[in-house]
Amino acid sequence: MNKNMRKWLNDQLTSPVKKAMPLLSAPSCQLIGMELDEMIASADLQAQALAKLAERTDSSALICMMDLSVEAEAFGSEIRAGEGEVPTVVGHIVEDEDDADALEVPEVGAGRTGIYVDTVKKLSGMVTDKPIFAGAIGPFSLAARLTEVTEIMYLCYDEPDAVHKVMEKVTDFLIAYCLAFKEAGADGIALAEPVTGLLSPALAEEFSEPYVKKLADAVKSDDFLFIYHNCGNGTIDMIDSILRVGADAYHFGNAIDMKKMMEVCPADTVIMGNIDPAGEFKGGTPESIRKATLDLMEKCTVHPNFVISSGCDIPAKAPFENIDAFFAAVSEFYSK
Repeated sequence: MNKNMRKWLNDQLTSPVKKAMPLLSAPSCQLIGMELDEMIASADLQAQALAKLAERTDSSALICMMDLSVEAEAFGSEIRAGEGEVPTVVGHIVEDEDDADALEVPEVGAGRTGIYVDTVKKLSGMVTDKPIFAGAIGPFSLAARLTEVTEIMYLCYDEPDAVHKVMEKVTDFLIAYCLAFKEAGADGIALAEPVTGLLSPALAEEFSEPYVKKLADAVKSDDFLFIYHNCGNGTIDMIDSILRVGADAYHFGNAIDMKKMMEVCPADTVIMGNIDPAGEFKGGTPESIRKATLDLMEKCTVHPNFVISSGCDIPAKAPFENIDAFFAAVSEFYSK
């Protein structure tokens, strides 16, 4: 049975006490005694781990893995997977406009995309008390993995037509991928577009905004929300373009001042962020993460649309004592 996600979203805006919503999927491997690379190779293991995570933490929603290599692999990119790590893309498959013309759009299910869709299908039957968001890469960030991040910056100037052709193809694929998640039982998509944060505002407006907007318009509905994530350090400068994509909610990384971000975002839109995932969740202590969480909430909850979260994916080896301390700090803040 589909959830009324518009009501859920409105509750995030209007409730005086808000649950946290960190990107916690990777550490869930600890709850089933597996390494991350083992877990992400199996829909059954991912579903088991995430279901345990739903029981273990007081998060407002469950966000599935953001393995940002899986879509590039479906297009034919070479993937390297180290033990206990998320796979990474090796090399590139697009160099110029001829390659862009020849690039074929894969079917959903190619590579490991089927594993991630199947994970949502299994998980939706196991977790019914909170929304489930699938994870996917954004169109420009996917295009950058097909061309290499540095190279696409040059192509935006030297061969813009090639970039637009790649963007059109990856966006078509991502629409189909998100709709497959919706069909599998997801309540929304959390779309990660971090490479856009490296662009100038003008380039982001040309090469990212229209394609993310096309994707958002194609998939979001009353029972399927669209969350936009960008952990780049230029997001405040390009916020007008980011907001024009029309996401239901936005999630920002710890490279920016969250207080300043809240000041430039509309009060009727949920904005999430941005406790340091590496420095605090993985490298901090229960005492340091408590302080960081309370300090951020003190600064940002003057804006009722703020929801506390991590700045990005929390590393798989982050100790659960730090994760527990984060949730305890959120509870402590609202109990005042």
